[in-house]
Amino acid sequence: MNKEQVLEKLKTINYPGFNRDIVSFGMVKDVLIDENEINITINISSQNEEKKKSIISEVKKALEPHYKSVNIKLLNETNPPATSPSPNVPNVIDDVKHIIAIASGKGGVGKSTVAANIACALANKEMQVGLLDLDIYGPSLPIVLGINEQPKMTQDNKLVPLEKFGLKIMSFGFISGNDTPVIWRGPLVSRMTEQFFRDVEWGELDILILDLPPGTGDIQLTLTQKLRMTGAVIVTTPQDIALADVRKGADMFRKVNTPVLGVVENMSGLNINGQTDPNNQNLQINGEKVSIDSDGTFSINLDLFKTGGGKKESERLGVPLLGKIPISEQIMSSTDLGTPITARDSTDGIGGLYTEITNQLLSVIK
Repeated sequence: MNKEQVLEKLKTINYPGFNRDIVSFGMVKDVLIDENEINITINISSQNEEKKKSIISEVKKALEPHYKSVNIKLLNETNPPATSPSPNVPNVIDDVKHIIAIASGKGGVGKSTVAANIACALANKEMQVGLLDLDIYGPSLPIVLGINEQPKMTQDNKLVPLEKFGLKIMSFGFISGNDTPVIWRGPLVSRMTEQFFRDVEWGELDILILDLPPGTGDIQLTLTQKLRMTGAVIVTTPQDIALADVRKGADMFRKVNTPVLGVVENMSGLNINGQTDPNNQNLQINGEKVSIDSDGTFSINLDLFKTGGGKKESERLGVPLLGKIPISEQIMSSTDLGTPITARDSTDGIGGLYTEITNQLLSVIK
């Protein structure tokens, strides 16, 4: 077989726990064929040995009928694993097993909503979860979570996180108030960011979710210098103008040795449900004829902002597309009410989508 035929064979091998193959994930880095010998280089970011053994076994099973010798080299045998933090970064929060940043290079893509729903979905699994809002200039979590309180202090002057929905939560908005503008220079912002790590009584946590501000500025730099992070989840919307900024944010994490764990495409189309007379054959939306069920119900998806931006970025980065979240009145109303969807219903509809994203994220970091 030539290289193209080998890659087609490898496309039949799915990454464990996903419905996506190792080639589309970008794991196959090199294929060298020398007569009856083939050498495959694969980058497996997971530290889970069972997943590594499973992939190696499947690759050999697919190729051994065609070659006398199948040699597989794991790229992370010589490089640090993708979910391993840089060894030079100190760990200032000792009792937290995993620290995951929800990030984007662009504002307004829904990072806070995604962060809150992932955090609640994790808490539903009886995990100890913290949620930290690091957007000093425009904190959103007090509104998303419906909290209007100030944190208390311990005797040794540490902040005690507020608790709601089974989460330990901290935001600069709890201290400054949502109506007060923050007019600070970079050094003050960096200092406050570090205080959220050192001077908050987080206790023991399975996962700390960080809701980051947009961009690649002081907070992101302080974060990567002061914390040993498990990785970052990149949130984007489908259109190219969002992707241009998101790429910068994703590439920043890679430059500072913080792995990108996956991509979430938010505002991914608009779903419209309705009901009409079952005999109405003239119903159209945007010039498209709508299929009507026997009971008169109909459903249609509109791609308002193009489609496929999240998939395109995940393929560029060689990481999973964790999920696609449509524009939804449910999300809008639950956010305005201060109750994330997964805090109410984590199994059906939009809540089920967030839960599936969370399940895929857990499979990557374990």
